[in-house]
Amino acid sequence: MQDLLPQTYLLGLIVLLAAVAVLVGRQVLRVQRDERTLARLGGGGSAAPKDAAGLYELGSVQLRKRLYGQASDTLRKALKQAQAEQAPDEARALIENALGFSLAAQNRFAPAIRHYRSALQAKPDYPVALNNLAFALARQGEAEEAQASYERVLSLEPGNGTARKGLRSLERRRGVPSASAAAADQPGASASGSAGTPAAEQRSDDPKGFRKAA
Repeated sequence: MQDLLPQTYLLGLIVLLAAVAVLVGRQVLRVQRDERTLARLGGGGSAAPKDAAGLYELGSVQLRKRLYGQASDTLRKALKQAQAEQAPDEARALIENALGFSLAAQNRFAPAIRHYRSALQAKPDYPVALNNLAFALARQGEAEEAQASYERVLSLEPGNGTARKGLRSLERRRGVPSASAAAADQPGASASGSAGTPAAEQRSDDPKGFRKAA
């Protein structure tokens, strides 16, 4: 039995290293893909995007590269172009949410909130935008409205981890327990919401979602 311990440990170490290698490889590929997209779309000239989908894709890459000021400018162009193209509501919601994200990342929460609200006017049942709105509202001191937004997410996705964490954060600040967060924390609740990012972060959607919507 003792002779098997070193082999088991070695096997476990190999599996762990393989998993880390896969994760690192995926991250490297994503960075390389973003660099190529940024070079292709952000270089100006004939390759520069002119349609809403291409502008949204460029803005999404700029967000991932944390070029928030550039992303804001690009996404404003995308929104204007989407309106000119009469893009469907879901596509405009994606752009509005991403634009709000870029502004919130620069601590410009008031305009970010306006764009999140616009996203939700176009697509009311949008958990990502609801979570982003709640986060921005909380940063502006609007705790009650932030709580209502998180609770709306949980009504759509009872296991949404971002909303649950956000509600717990509000509870700690206010000392008032939330019934929705308590119910979501009961055994058997799933933590796999489509907007399952940490409560202290926000999220924009992948540009593929825009192409599907459009």
